[in-house]
Amino acid sequence: MTSKQRAYLIGLAMNIDPILQIGKSSLTPEVTNSVSEAFNTRELVKITVLKNCMADYKEMASILAERTHSQVVQVIGRKIVLYKESKDHKKIELPV
Repeated sequence: MTSKQRAYLIGLAMNIDPILQIGKSSLTPEVTNSVSEAFNTRELVKITVLKNCMADYKEMASILAERTHSQVVQVIGRKIVLYKESKDHKKIELPV
């Protein structure tokens, strides 16, 4: 992913609300499954990490991306944004 594509996705992510929250139990198989299921209907997923989660956010983002075969777009504060291109429901057209 190029920096231009990443900037475009960051701009899109600013307008969407987080759909998942990661809490004290950190990355459980259920959280990973929820993220994978979210990619069935959307290409851009925003996740909030709650204050009671003590894990490193950037590390969690990279683990989630690896497990869901997606890409980390941004980790800022307690928000994680992931992107996975959809074969069936392609809505986002990345700049070249």
